[in-house]
Amino acid sequence: MKQSEIKQLSTAELQEKLSETKKSYADLKMAHVISPLENPIQLRSVRRTVARLATELTNREGQ
Repeated sequence: MKQSEIKQLSTAELQEKLSETKKSYADLKMAHVISPLENPIQLRSVRRTVARLATELTNREGQ
């Protein structure tokens, strides 16, 4: 998810998307522990998306 897409979301949508993405990341990590993923770079992209969403939420709280 790109930063421009994230900025267009409302705060409620951001919180919902953040929880969904965190769950997805946890599921991917568990699947990777059990048997290696075909594309382990997927973990990095999801982790970075979580960080982008959390950063945008923090920025909005500060304003």
